[in-house]
Amino acid sequence: EIGTRISMATIIDIAVLLNGEHRRVPAGLSVSALAAFLDLDPAKIAVERNRNIVVRSTFDSMMITDGDEIEIVHFVGGG
Repeated sequence: EIGTRISMATIIDIAVLLNGEHRRVPAGLSVSALAAFLDLDPAKIAVERNRNIVVRSTFDSMMITDGDEIEIVHFVGGG
């Protein structure tokens, strides 16, 4: 039946500015889900959303919205 099928073309995405680069990402992502989408470990990143630091304990509940400016810093260990 028409309208009951979902295809890749019907998935909604949003526009964000990610580390200075315009990107489209799936709508409805939390900060944690965005990290997973980008293949980053949420435990090893710091995130700024619209010039505000995102507290790690809110990564699961802080939602990314259309037009957000996101800066992600990835920590790399070594010595």
